[in-house]
Amino acid sequence: MADMSLANATSDYGFSDVVTDHMKGIGRLFYIHSPQETLYEKSEDVPNFFRQSYPYFLLFMIIEHIVLRLEGKKGIRLNDGITSISHGIFLECGRLIWRGGESYLYTWIYTNYRLVDLPWDNTLTWYAAALGVDFCYYWMHRACHEIHILWAQHQVHHTSEDFNMGVGIRQSVIQGWGGFIFYLPLAMAIPPAQFVMHHQFSYLYMFWIHTEAIKSLGPLEYILNTPSHHRVHHGSNKYCLDVNYGGVLIIWDRLFGTFRPETDKIEIVYGLIYNQPSFNPLYLQVFYNGYVLEKIRRLQTLEHKIKAVVWGPSWEPGTARLGDEDDKLDIENREKYDVFLPSWCNIYIVLHYSLVLYGFFELASRYMGMTPISVVIFVFYVVASLSIIGMIFDNSKYAPFLEVLRCSMLAFLTRSLGTSPTMTGLQVFYVISAMFWCLHTLKLLEIKKKVA
Repeated sequence: MADMSLANATSDYGFSDVVTDHMKGIGRLFYIHSPQETLYEKSEDVPNFFRQSYPYFLLFMIIEHIVLRLEGKKGIRLNDGITSISHGIFLECGRLIWRGGESYLYTWIYTNYRLVDLPWDNTLTWYAAALGVDFCYYWMHRACHEIHILWAQHQVHHTSEDFNMGVGIRQSVIQGWGGFIFYLPLAMAIPPAQFVMHHQFSYLYMFWIHTEAIKSLGPLEYILNTPSHHRVHHGSNKYCLDVNYGGVLIIWDRLFGTFRPETDKIEIVYGLIYNQPSFNPLYLQVFYNGYVLEKIRRLQTLEHKIKAVVWGPSWEPGTARLGDEDDKLDIENREKYDVFLPSWCNIYIVLHYSLVLYGFFELASRYMGMTPISVVIFVFYVVASLSIIGMIFDNSKYAPFLEVLRCSMLAFLTRSLGTSPTMTGLQVFYVISAMFWCLHTLKLLEIKKKVA
């Protein structure tokens, strides 16, 4: 009887239901939700909407690329776009390991110290949570630009010299732990499930505003954070610095004096002021912390060492908290970092990258039934693979040797998993890949850079 019921339920789920689900998935990117359908009592009941949205991320990136090419622009570069996706996978890998640990303190405060009991199944609570999360996001985001140690984590999001939807996925693995404190006041009233859900919704909305394909949204520009406003935020030009921190709403910037409109008189230059020439996601995640440590060692007094951590990135002794405005560079134009690899190498990278993505989503669907050590091992494989692929994009001298090790280990692993046609095919694929990079390491084959 149970099997018949399951079969009937499956048969009742028709084409129209599939279309409806996909429309809801796309709607989430624009903060279009039905409050009645997204009311959850417990935070563990809240789906991982961010991970569920990856197909829509990729779809929108493809559409954006096509639109940009039709406008005569280059579109999304393969190396930069894949690097952005890798950062998003890094973020999800972190979540697989700590399994929502960053929200434990929020739940503890709500359980023990909340001031009011707002009903979790009330739409007014839903809207209050949405507004509260966005307000706290503004201050968290602003702090990530004005506190040096937080900027050391947040800068990952600004490392791309392009501005496209892929940048919306380019997030820091560690920032969530440092920036979480700014959301804790909400725990006095907002139920944890509502907070966790709207925290996801906020980041989903901010995915699509990373684009040059949309010029203006008309009257909505006065209320919402839009591509136009966010382009200014991502600029390295002096007029773009330390403005437009809003997440979904831009009204916070207008209220607190950090709003600046886009102008067509200045071409925005994207990326960090001191940009890092790399497509290695692991390096981009951690490199800036070295700058913070270097600044601490350079300064003499304890007071200055503390300020090097908690004051602005541009601060120096004798200047204001955020540094001297006259000392800040005004980036007007610069050549983008790029490494031109032959087409066959790009195809190789896409094939291997697809296999890594497939492995990650398999892990994400099964990790709750796995031991923690098994999850850590598989996460290490994903992080290492994506980092080595980034090093290949950089044409790093260490990449061939590391790729030999990676492919050899995967060939051995696939052999131990069985002798099915799929496993055998993968084994052959990894063996051939390892042999090629081995020949390259021995200088018998060489990757030649393609001329731009």
